[in-house]
Amino acid sequence: MPMPLTRRHLLAGVPALLAGMPAVPALAEPPPEVTSVRLPVFVNVSDCQAPLYIAETLLRGEGITDVQWVGAKFGEGMSDFRPVTPEDGPDSSDWIANDVIDFDWNFPPAHIRIIASGSPIKVLAGMHVGCLELFANEGIRGVADLKGKRVGVDNLTGISHQMLIAIVASVGLDPYKDVEWFSGPDFNPVELFAGGKIDAFLAGPPVPQEMRERKLGHVILSIGIDKPWSQYFCCMMSARSKFIEENPVATKRILRAVLKSVDFCVSDPEAAARDLVAKGFASNYGYALEALTEGSYNTWRDYDPEDSLRFWALRMQETGIIKDNPNDLIARGTDWRILEELKREMKA
Repeated sequence: MPMPLTRRHLLAGVPALLAGMPAVPALAEPPPEVTSVRLPVFVNVSDCQAPLYIAETLLRGEGITDVQWVGAKFGEGMSDFRPVTPEDGPDSSDWIANDVIDFDWNFPPAHIRIIASGSPIKVLAGMHVGCLELFANEGIRGVADLKGKRVGVDNLTGISHQMLIAIVASVGLDPYKDVEWFSGPDFNPVELFAGGKIDAFLAGPPVPQEMRERKLGHVILSIGIDKPWSQYFCCMMSARSKFIEENPVATKRILRAVLKSVDFCVSDPEAAARDLVAKGFASNYGYALEALTEGSYNTWRDYDPEDSLRFWALRMQETGIIKDNPNDLIARGTDWRILEELKREMKA
């Protein structure tokens, strides 16, 4: 049940947010070159990005005083952001490619797709593991049973479709012949599934939480539990190459604030969920809390982000989504130097 939260709850959570952060040694670090940043937001549709959404206090502490939210809104929620236009594209990976945002929190295939297109971005770090679940009806017991079934995707050229292509191919099915892909305007997978119009779909929070509450279907694959998917990041952070080149100090400060926020979601998920709802980024406290406690936000120091990109790039190459050599993509589209510095600074 949603909790009645107000701005007072958010302000009450700020001391906890700051107190819950691991100590970082005092550094002789210059101020940021810029004090503003444009960040992506999907209001009430992407609880797994909670650390980004509640990082404003930490960003201000790093000298980034003007946080501009750019994105899409679904239902009730936050109003203080600039809506994207159709020309900007449907996904935040399109927004960063079109210079609408400066940083992007997204799935590895989303970053890979943009790097392969020639857009100048750099993937900087992995954020967490395991926010996606593949739901299916009771007649489907595993991914191989999707043969001949109708699988819903929000966009036939979208990221969830590309991830499902890789998942379906991993069990020996031909994703282009053996599965009937279903998409359409105003795609609502939960209602389509409940009405029997699709047999399966890939869901990220808060949708899995709603599916469980309504007792709809069951999970046949969890990115956070099932190997090999659970061995790699499901969400990573990138930035525009130009922003990094022109603002190296600001880039480090922004990434540090977000990683501190990730740590906060591990140490106090209840407070993080309250802040998420109070700020209008999510509407259901219970859903948000479940997403935070089930997502592996404690992996950013330990998992290898380059391995994650290589794994997904190989899957995308094998299925014809991209033609680029994965190592070439990694060479031109990643920069791990700041992450390595922050790992040393932010040792638990």
